[in-house]
Amino acid sequence: MKVGELTNEVMTDRASAWAVECHDLHKRYGNLDAVAGVSFEVRPGEVFGLLGPNGAGKTTTIEILEGIRAPDAGDVRVLGLDPWRDGRRVKSRIGVQLQTASLYPYLTVGELIDLFGRFFPRRLPTHQVLDMLELGEKVDAQTRTLSGGQQQRLSVALALVNDPELVFLDEPTTGLDPAARRSLWEIVRRLRAEGRSVLLTTHYMEEADALCDRLAIMDHGRILELGTAGELVNRRFHEQAVHFTAIPGMEAAELRSFPGVARVAHEDGEVLLYTSDVPATIGAVLAAADGLGAAPTDLGVRRPTLEDVFLELTGRALRD
Repeated sequence: MKVGELTNEVMTDRASAWAVECHDLHKRYGNLDAVAGVSFEVRPGEVFGLLGPNGAGKTTTIEILEGIRAPDAGDVRVLGLDPWRDGRRVKSRIGVQLQTASLYPYLTVGELIDLFGRFFPRRLPTHQVLDMLELGEKVDAQTRTLSGGQQQRLSVALALVNDPELVFLDEPTTGLDPAARRSLWEIVRRLRAEGRSVLLTTHYMEEADALCDRLAIMDHGRILELGTAGELVNRRFHEQAVHFTAIPGMEAAELRSFPGVARVAHEDGEVLLYTSDVPATIGAVLAAADGLGAAPTDLGVRRPTLEDVFLELTGRALRD
């Protein structure tokens, strides 16, 4: 059977079910609620993201979905199956790229893919997996000689060796330079174009915005908001953001009184004024700064982003 035919069969099988169903999921370690009532679904053929800082509960959540950890409470279905009770059946149909992977350093890339392929009843040819991840020229290279970006691509290759319906990617681009990161973005887009479902975790705002059809913002083990990037922004912001470096003596109460300003935020020494009247707000900023014998620096205007949503929800920024 050709791979394209297999993909079509997979899409038909998935048409009537969620790829992932997660309802009121809980996981506790001592006094820490790592996951505290998480609920979401992943649609067939979509890229779904869990966005949040380190320690938000993202990795614990997907490890439960992968069948690596058992939940304390809640209901989970992956491709219609319980990943803990039906682990063997689930693992044959999913691909998993772990946040930290230990690759056999003295095996070649080709040998490692061959080895992983033997773990599954169904697998893709090694050369095809290598071509998908643009690793063909590294087939005879030992894994210890690969660059960071090549090692990440190899981790994804190992997750695809069984031609999975659903792929889990845990922080797939952490530590990569911008070029390597965008190379992996193209791989994720290709997976979606092939009809596969992808669930990825990330703490990069730009990555979530660029890749995810829908995403959930997580913090302290809870989902704070869920939807498309546009929906998340539009639910909370109908204004533009005037930003400038904070000026001593210009207090929050004064800032809130400027014309058009709906809310004020402070972020790493920068003032953000969300306003419905940009010209009037900028005029007020300039006048207030002049009254203090100062001039605003880095003054500019932008539309609200996922960064603003996270700041609004948590009171702090999420930085790369």
